[in-house]
Amino acid sequence: MKNAQNNYIDRDLSWIDFNTRVLELAENQKLPLLERTKFLAIFSSNLDEFFMVRVASLKRKIEFGNTDRLLSGITPRELLVEIHHKVRALQDRVSFLLINDLKPRLAEEGIKRVSWDSLSDEEKAPLTEKFIRDIYPVLTPLASDPAHPFPHISGLSLNLGIIGKTEKGGAEQFVRVKVPSNVSRMVRINDSDYSYILLEDLIAEHLHLLLPGTIIEEIYFFRVTRNQDLDIDEDDADDLLESLEEELSRRKFGAAVRMEVEKGVAPRLLEKLTEELEITTPEVFIQQPPLDLTYLFEMGGIDLPHLKDQPFRSVQPHRLEEIDRHDAESFFSAIRDGEMLLHHPYETFTSTVVRFVELAAQDPKVLAIKQTLYRTSGDSPIMQSLIEAAKAGKQVLAVIELRARFDEQANVRWAKKLEDAGAHVVYGVIGLKTHAKASLVVRREDSGLTVYSHIGTGNYNPKTARIYDDLGIMSADQELGQDLLKLFNHLSGVHSESHYSRLLVAPHGIRKNLLEKIERERRNHLDGKPSQIRWKLNSLVDNQMIDALYQAAKDGVPIEIYVRGACSFRMSKVAQFRNVHVRSILGRFLEHSRIYNFHNAGNPEFYIGSADIMERNLDRRVEALIRVEDPAHKSELASILELSASPRFRKWEMAEDDTWHYIKNGTEGKALEDFQEYFIERYKK
Repeated sequence: MKNAQNNYIDRDLSWIDFNTRVLELAENQKLPLLERTKFLAIFSSNLDEFFMVRVASLKRKIEFGNTDRLLSGITPRELLVEIHHKVRALQDRVSFLLINDLKPRLAEEGIKRVSWDSLSDEEKAPLTEKFIRDIYPVLTPLASDPAHPFPHISGLSLNLGIIGKTEKGGAEQFVRVKVPSNVSRMVRINDSDYSYILLEDLIAEHLHLLLPGTIIEEIYFFRVTRNQDLDIDEDDADDLLESLEEELSRRKFGAAVRMEVEKGVAPRLLEKLTEELEITTPEVFIQQPPLDLTYLFEMGGIDLPHLKDQPFRSVQPHRLEEIDRHDAESFFSAIRDGEMLLHHPYETFTSTVVRFVELAAQDPKVLAIKQTLYRTSGDSPIMQSLIEAAKAGKQVLAVIELRARFDEQANVRWAKKLEDAGAHVVYGVIGLKTHAKASLVVRREDSGLTVYSHIGTGNYNPKTARIYDDLGIMSADQELGQDLLKLFNHLSGVHSESHYSRLLVAPHGIRKNLLEKIERERRNHLDGKPSQIRWKLNSLVDNQMIDALYQAAKDGVPIEIYVRGACSFRMSKVAQFRNVHVRSILGRFLEHSRIYNFHNAGNPEFYIGSADIMERNLDRRVEALIRVEDPAHKSELASILELSASPRFRKWEMAEDDTWHYIKNGTEGKALEDFQEYFIERYKK
């Protein structure tokens, strides 16, 4: 493609821009202090996953000799160099933030990380007792010498690298001690304040108990990130469940893609680690301790409410406030009275979607339940309800996506439990991940069989539903019910090119239909009719879709895009037309909902669902978008989009040079309002 190298921001570099926005929340001094530490922990966790998956995939391309230019115009090797450069710059920002801002502010509130040497003998004694009682028994020092191979370093584990001798003048020996991940990293000093010593520091100070007789010469902390992507050839996999279990057992041995090492590390120790881990110098990140800032999540448990967001409680949808939510007849009657648009977490997920499945499992009038499951919790009430329904003799179909990244093991366990209970468990369509979020209940009623549906933008996970912004529809619309019956038949193995009434279904329907709707807006504008495109989504990286948006913008269509994560769209391509805005909103909840809105010459169309604008979602997954038809629901979705653009709320905007700018203060320097806090108050009322 002509000038292709200038058309798109690289997906991975754009993702780093997104994670930079998360870091900017940690840097925002107007936010509550412990919320800032939480955002820093999220930044760190995000970066771990980025290296485990995206960087690992990029490294594999390079190792296979791939030198083709990417859509962004650079080669895989050039991209890897740029990623390392950007991550090091962010690493410096994190160190500055910790040392010069967060550390002193936390200390003012009594949350102090202390060193062993700063403690009195009276303070050290109980810590030594705790080490002997609770920590020493779970530690396993592993030596590396001519008689012992170098130990396997598991991905994301925090480790002590030690060089020591068993006697003066003896041969040096490398010892690795893994910091246990199932013990709190923050070890409280006393009950009078929240001062703490980090677990790894406590271990380092007691190595004389763990390695008696060893003369310790060097101690440094290090951490390795490994390739955690799975490689399953479905065409050769007779049993996907068995193949996945085998691949999961190999995951912990993936190639190293990053090593983090404490600043000041001895050259000989660094040389030993890089040699044994077969890692290159650019993949070594030397930084100020502490390593692995995900331990900051633990600070959320500190009981200092004034340093946190105000407590939040989801509300009931109006329709369900007056009924007995434990009575199936009342619940399903409320759905028959009219389709419900649900907005989580502001409206409760547990008393709506979870209750929908729970009541269906218990209700003797329900004959069948069909459910897609991508990510769910380890103690999932939805899974328990499906098991209960299967044991009660109901027809239960569970479409479980075994390859949901980092939830594979949990999904394997649930699949076995469901099969044991008598449910029909399928793993979707070969070659496609099932990412659609749909639930269907068939109920015998006086008028005959009624199909009840739920379709949404988020996973059936009650835990993440408390912190993810998602939308969903509960409905007794028979047109939608028939659509979902066709979809589930397709997922259970009946191949068909079904025609859907209210659904757009990938991989065959979403790309084609969205492109047609973009083209319709373009033609309407050229014909003098009103036009507009407004999308709220997680990622916008598909080049074909972006090209269509560029052309629509060039021809004058007003375009509003609200994207949380990666965005390959270049504002510089359309800035001259002054009709495009690209914005991003981040906050205490993860903005996960997708809304696709087209003006349609005054007859607006709205779709919500599971699909983002990525090649994988549009071409390699089963995704579903539902057309919203209730005028009140359209109005509510329009309100969400309009408020997203409001200058009263803080947000990020993409500038004409494709850089992101954090707009957090108004024209007079006054802090802008929080978008999500507005919705909390709105739903309270």
